Amino acid sequence: MRRIVNEVLLSLTFLIVFPFFSLAAENGIKNKNPFDWNPVMNAIIEVESQNNRFAQSGNSIGAMQITPIMVVECNFILRSRKSKKRYKLSDRFNIKKSKEMFLLFQSKYNPRNNIERAIRSWNGGLNYSIKYTQRYFEKVLKLVR
Repeated sequence: MRRIVNEVLLSLTFLIVFPFFSLAAENGIKNKNPFDWNPVMNAIIEVESQNNRFAQSGNSIGAMQITPIMVVECNFILRSRKSKKRYKLSDRFNIKKSKEMFLLFQSKYNPRNNIERAIRSWNGGLNYSIKYTQRYFEKVLKLVR
């Protein structure tokens, strides 16, 4: 009987405390072990441009095929965080800065580091359609190592 009571108390403690950790992550409190987005970013780069930092398709440019709207959104996020850093449209040709923009976008709109959400939203925007992003999602996921 005592064992059951201890298990129930442990479960209740977990249910009460866990949401606070999630809330802390969403509010931008840094985790000592940050999520490694490199496999996902590298897979996206392969699918989007076959590692060509000069790739261009319409107004999407660079290895990660970043649009001008994404650059504006990243600058908005930076401004809201009181950062003086800003991205230029030409930064889309720089793989390192493209990855920074991806990470910034994920930190704002995907604080729980959901890989599926990251891949689908990169292709279909924040209000992506599962149907229209399915093929892209499968391609990227296949390359994630």
